[in-house]
Amino acid sequence: MNFFDEVIINVKSGKGGDGCISFYRAKYIPKGGPDGGNGGDGGNIYLLSTHNINSLTKFNYKNCYIAENGENGKNNQRTGKKGTDLIIKIPIGTKVIDIEKKITIAYFKKNDQIFLIAKGGKGGLGNINFKSSINRTPFQNTKGEFGERKRIKLELILIADLSILGLPNTGKSTFLKKISTIKTKIGNYLFTTQKPILGVMKNKFNNSFFLILDVPGIMKGSSMGKGLGLNFIKHFQYCNLLLHFIDISIAYNEKIIMDNINIIHQEIKKNNKKIFLKEQWLVFNKIDLLNNVDYFNLHIKNIMINFKYIKRYYFISSEKNIGIKKLYVDILRYLNL
Repeated sequence: MNFFDEVIINVKSGKGGDGCISFYRAKYIPKGGPDGGNGGDGGNIYLLSTHNINSLTKFNYKNCYIAENGENGKNNQRTGKKGTDLIIKIPIGTKVIDIEKKITIAYFKKNDQIFLIAKGGKGGLGNINFKSSINRTPFQNTKGEFGERKRIKLELILIADLSILGLPNTGKSTFLKKISTIKTKIGNYLFTTQKPILGVMKNKFNNSFFLILDVPGIMKGSSMGKGLGLNFIKHFQYCNLLLHFIDISIAYNEKIIMDNINIIHQEIKKNNKKIFLKEQWLVFNKIDLLNNVDYFNLHIKNIMINFKYIKRYYFISSEKNIGIKKLYVDILRYLNL
């Protein structure tokens, strides 16, 4: 199933029911007067944010939402039934744009936020409302008002505490699978991750949770439309920490390592400088595949001189669980969890 973070949908709230024209009739009361009730209001349409959804994919298959109309008024001064409200569930991090007015009308940052996107039409008045001293038999009523119609754009930015980035095949998905609840199929492909993945990471010390985001690998030329990663880089906007993964099993010298780091940095700079300036840690992965770890340790300081804005770096093996615990604890401390 494809991942969608931008969709356009149409919403239409319910029409109000018409007012009723009716006169009370009984065996001994031939002229009982008007008793037509009012129409019921049309159903409203609400947007409700929920943490149980992390994509707008469902809206690609259904993009028109209509609430129930209100019932017409009835005799004996009975008001028609109100139309049932329609609640549309959306992911946290969704921005709602009115396409016609070209303005943002809502933004959902928390769970269970609710917003009235289309108000139902008001029910019409029955003829009981038009009775007066000079008009005892009114044949008047009003029609129910039409509901609101809107064409809106939903834009999703996934909200995570921690995000992972790197070139394809650097072990990001393996790491995410090790430390979070997410279960992904992992293979030796150019793009193991085909869409953004949100994992839930649990703090084992106090049972709190936080979200960790993985996106498809960024490659050289991504800012020119190559690869998948930069299509989703906007989802890094609200995270507090970036983990930049580097596969050191294929890097035999300082230049290759620095070139691989620079590929990511240059692509992000071209796309979004604010994201580039976020707190970033280098994670050198797959150290279990190195023939000479001591040799690499001797050269890491020379490498880091070229990236003075990066404060921390780690050596890990996601596959063999080497260095994972230290990185995990430092993440918790940095996020104040």
